[in-house]
Parts: sequence; C-alpha cells; structure tokens
Amino acid sequence: MPRSTIRWDSKLAAVAGAGAARIEKAFGYQTVGDLLQHYPRRWVDKGSLSDLGAVQPEEHVTVIARVVRSQLHSYTDRRRGGLAYRLEVVVATEKDQLSVTYFDKKKHVAEWRASSIAPGAIGLFSGKVGTFRGQLQLTNPQNQMFGETAGDESGGEDAAARHWDSIPQLITIYPASAAVQSWQISDAIALALDLVEEVPELLPADVREAHDFVSARQALRWLHRPETWAQKEAAAQRLRFDEAFVTQTVLAQRRAELVAQAAEPRTGRSGGLLDRFDERLPFTLTDGQQEVSRAVLDDLATGHPMHRLLQGEVGSGKTVVALRAMLRVVDSGGQAALLAPTEVLAQQHHRSITAMLGDLAAGGMLGGAADGTRVGLLTGSLGAAARREAMLDAASGQAGIVIGTHALLEEKVQFADLGLVVVDEQHRFGVEQRAALAAKSGGAPPHVLVMTATPIPRTVAMTVFGDLETSTLSELPAGRAPIQTSVVPLAEQPAWLDRGWSRIREEVATGHQVYVVCARIGGDDDKPTKADAEEAVPLAAVEEVAPMLAAGPLQGLRVEMLHGRLAPDRKDEVMQRFAAGGIDVLVSTTVIEVGVDVANATMMMIFDADRFGVSQLHQLRGRVGRGGLPGLCLLVTNAPHASAARERLDAVAGTTDGFELSRVDLEQRREGDVLGASQSGRRSSLRLLSVLEHEDVIVEAREVAAQVVAADPTLASHPDLARQVRRLHDADQADFLEKA
Repeated sequence: MPRSTIRWDSKLAAVAGAGAARIEKAFGYQTVGDLLQHYPRRWVDKGSLSDLGAVQPEEHVTVIARVVRSQLHSYTDRRRGGLAYRLEVVVATEKDQLSVTYFDKKKHVAEWRASSIAPGAIGLFSGKVGTFRGQLQLTNPQNQMFGETAGDESGGEDAAARHWDSIPQLITIYPASAAVQSWQISDAIALALDLVEEVPELLPADVREAHDFVSARQALRWLHRPETWAQKEAAAQRLRFDEAFVTQTVLAQRRAELVAQAAEPRTGRSGGLLDRFDERLPFTLTDGQQEVSRAVLDDLATGHPMHRLLQGEVGSGKTVVALRAMLRVVDSGGQAALLAPTEVLAQQHHRSITAMLGDLAAGGMLGGAADGTRVGLLTGSLGAAARREAMLDAASGQAGIVIGTHALLEEKVQFADLGLVVVDEQHRFGVEQRAALAAKSGGAPPHVLVMTATPIPRTVAMTVFGDLETSTLSELPAGRAPIQTSVVPLAEQPAWLDRGWSRIREEVATGHQVYVVCARIGGDDDKPTKADAEEAVPLAAVEEVAPMLAAGPLQGLRVEMLHGRLAPDRKDEVMQRFAAGGIDVLVSTTVIEVGVDVANATMMMIFDADRFGVSQLHQLRGRVGRGGLPGLCLLVTNAPHASAARERLDAVAGTTDGFELSRVDLEQRREGDVLGASQSGRRSSLRLLSVLEHEDVIVEAREVAAQVVAADPTLASHPDLARQVRRLHDADQADFLEKA
C-alpha cells in the first residue's frame, strides 16, 4: 500500500495485515489510530531483565537471556494417547541460569519452536515461575527471539554481543491476550509509526508551548520506541495531559450547555412549607448542612438548571438538605421527584420524609395542613389502584413530592410541573436515567440534585461527575456515636464467632437490635461460584443462617429474614416491624445497604466480609450507631491473614473515614471500573492518566479546557480536538441508545 494512503483513520489491516482480525477481537480496535493508542503496559531496561537469581516461585517474570542448551524430546501422552513433544531449554545471563520447558502436541510445531529457540539465540521469555524437582522453571512461557548466533561464522561470543547490542535499551511490553502476543502488537505498532505522518494534535499551540510539551507525533514515537527514560517520561506527560484535556473538554461543553439553558427560577415564598418545616426541626442543622443548603437554594433561584452532586458520609444528613430543596420548589409552585435505587430505600424515604413533615405532608386530606402538600410513593410493586392514585397525584400536581424507584421513569408517569429531580445513590444510576426523569418536566428543564453516601475523591469527582458542581458534607450531626469495627478471622480464631453470638445476646438484652448480613439468599439457583467450590467454603446464605441462628446460638430471640426475593409487601412489613422493635435480629442481604435508618440498631455482623467491596462495607456498617448509641461491626471472614482481602478488611476496621477508604477502594480496583467503563460495557478511555495519582494534571487540564470552550464553544478552530470530543460523545450516545 502506498505510504501516503496510511492515515490515522485507516483500517487496522493496513499495518496489521492478517492479524488485524485477532487484534480487533481482542481489543476492539478498528483503525491505525486505535492501535497507536494501545500504549505499553510497562517499559523495561534490558539490563534489568537479566537478574535470574532474584526470581521467586509463583512470580510472573519477563527475562531476557541467551539460549545455552535446547533439546527436543518425544514422549507418549498417556492422557490423550499418541506422541507429544517436550522442548527442554536452558537460558542464561552472565551469572545465572533458568530452565524453560515447552510442551506441544504436533511435531511440526515442536520442530519449528526448537529451530527458533536454538543455542546462541537471545530471547525475551515471559511467564509464571514454577518448580520441577526442586528447580525453578518457566513452563510454556511467551517468548520473542531477537536473533540466533548458531552458524554465525564470526564466532558465537561476538555474534551474541552483536545481537545483544541490536536489542533496544528500553523494551516495551504491551497488554496482550492469549491470541495476540505483546511482540505481535509491537511489530504492528512499529510499522504504523513509520507509515503514519499526520497525528491529530488535540492541544492548541499556545497550550503546548506554555507546558513545553513535545508534539503528538513525537510523543507517540517516544512512548512506543523510547531510547531513554527521559524520552518515555516526556511522551507520557504529553499524552497523559491529552487524556485529561479531552475528558475535561467534554465536561466543560456540558457545563456550558447547561448554563445556556433556561430554567424556571424557584425562589420560594415567605412563610411557606420550607419556613414552617425549619421551625419544627427538633435539631440544629450542622454548619456543613447550612452551607450546602445555601448553595443549593441559590442554585434553585437562578435562571439555568442546577446540576449539583451532594456527597456525604453515611449519616451526614443529606436527606434533610434534599428535603429543604424539595420544599423550596413546592413553595414555588413546582414538584420534586426523588429517585431511589431499591423499593426498600424508596419506602424508607417515604416514611421518614412523611414523618418529618407531619401534617405538612397531608395537604387536602383530613387533618392535613391547609397549605400542605402530598408525598407520593410510586414503585413497581404497587397494586393497580394504588398505582393509579399515585400517578394521578403526580400528574395533577397534588403530590408536591413524589418518591419512587425506576417506576418513575416509565413513559406513562407524568408530572404537572416537575421542577427538581433528586437522585439518591448516584452510582446506581446512569446519566441517561437522570435525563429520562428530567425530560418529564414538559417545559423548561428541571433542576437536578444527585446524592451519594459513597465518598468520592476530588479528582474522581472532577473526572466522572465533572458536569456537576460538587458539595460535600463531611461533618456528622450531633448524636452520631462512634462505630467499633473488628475482623473475626475464622481460620485463625474460630472461637471468636461464639463470642460474637454472645455479644448479640448482650445487645438484645439491653433492648437493642442487630443486623446479620449474608452475601447470598440461598436456594438452588444461588449456586456457589467456582472459587467457592475450590475453596470448599460456601458463602453464608440468609435462608440457611436465619433458621440456624433461631434454633441454635440465638434461640429465644426474635430472628427474621429479609432479602430481595420476598414479596414487596412482605419486605415492607419486615422492615416496619424491625423499625418498631418487633424483631431482635434481622438476617439480611445487602438490601439494607443504603437508606435504612433504625436508631435502635447497634450491632452488625457481616459474614464473608471479604466478598464485599470497601465502600460497600462502609455503607453497611453505617446502618448502626445512628441513635446516639455506640455501634459495633464484626467482619467475619475465612480469608487468610496475608492476603489482599484481609488487607481490605483491616483497612475498614482501621478507620471510619469514608474518604480515606474510598482511596483504598480505588487503589485496589481497576481504574476503568472507577470511570464507569465496566458499567457502560466500554473500555476506559484513560490509559496513562490515573485519577488518584495525577490530580495536578486533572486540575490544570480542567482550567485549560474551560478556557478553550469559553473562547470557542463549538471548537471550530480546533478540528482534531472536535473530532476526538465528538467520538467520545458518540460513544456515550451509543451506550445510551443501547441501554434505553
């Protein structure tokens, strides 16, 4: 193919040939540009790869060494029958040797491998270190041979030296798959780097000059083929900023679009529901609640739609802030909708908000305040008559506040004047679900307030929720008691579980209540995972644990179960009985994770705690200690002492600071999950940028993006940037349509 026809957007086959289909299947890449953005997983100095004496069993290593011995043997494969082939190789560096063994079923494959891994050849070998007869070895490692010295007339030592010198000082190791090896990707990228001349420049020239960045083309060459560590770092700095800049440009455009929209100002009225609610509050708002409330109410009074993220620790009082905002909108003649992820949480919100409002929530009803409103509840399990009534109250405007689950998103659900959308537990919903509810306003777009009790580090908030203004409630209201958290390691201290049952009895004896949380419900359709079966440690199930406790260590106590398979009416009835003190011990799944507020619950025991995430454990334990009484949370686990799972549990036991735990959580997970790629089904667009490590880059990119968008909202003078932004936007839209 002529050189001039290879462009950034050329088909992948232009540089990958027949391997293009395998690369596309493995990574989803379709163009040469996609391939050039497949950055190395790591860069290794060839001199550092040769310390074979430091390798350890079970370690995944990449070593570069010379083949000193290679022998092919045939043997009878007793399991499959017939001949099989074993290539026994010894590789060496200046000081050490390592055995490498390959097994092949076919003779021609074995002979080809033996000819390429011949004595004198220098190669890169990558695999997991194992042991055989007390000796360390690599079995069937991936390999790339750089050349052979066998048969070289100039002599083995001189030839080996020449081949060693021909190997790049920095060797790039690429993310690979079983079908596509690192060096196959490397070869295709090398060809692309030679053939593609025009690389999109996303940064304006003045930004590149101000930061002393290399060009995009130079950055790609230095990232994929660096001669020095300084070149690699200069390339990474440039391309890392590009990633942050494109993301922040998309978010800056979204913010600009929101500001440009017209919304109905909701200024409220003197002596209205909000003022009367404030007069009745039996407690004083914290300084944080007052500050955030002022910001929210100021937003509601503007002529463009509010889009604000309210994050706060478990029990920090986000619901009161949201309710004050909803009352302000009702006082302005509008309606507010609160979207909750589960029926249990929706019902809990309905009960607590109705209780806080008292007769203000019974407008037009016997005993209700003359100028009160109604608080509607709409969930999927409502009966036909109750559903019709709830929908009529929403459509007519009689219900100033409507609380519900995904049922609120249904097309038939309409509002008279939807002025505010409150989304609880933002991480459970996508942008499109926010938009679907907001679209029900009928006229001007409503104001939007999204809440989460899962603390979010500042850089994640700027990257994931960058189209939202962020408010944080970090101060807990007066009366919240500390929660002691302890790990119960069954493998090391099985007797501690018996002490746990005794502590439950002690709590109940003093008039308090307890949660016992299990990872699964039970039943034939809840089969253990493969990992569970291999470990022979089945996960505790609600339907098994509840009767076991009632007949065993907690005999005589009022033990009840709660899980997602119960009928909605039954779930609500169990929760109301627990809230009223009619149940001593509630054995539950994570259905009680968010929103459930029972002040008398002082203790929680979580089985198989290692199967839950850090943030989820923090959310769960936030259900206790809510009534001014000290809380206790026991994390029961079979995880061994020196394991990542135990490190997670020890971190949770070591602090109740949700923001500190959120960093621990993010550090232990793939960053793509943090950025929503796992939720959307797409690969994360961030490759070099870490939202935890590169806060300074994100902050600077956000400022630059805001300036660029302010000066040129459509990016007309930045065509390469506009194309990249459109591509990211189209990916979001495609995801929206797929999930709609």
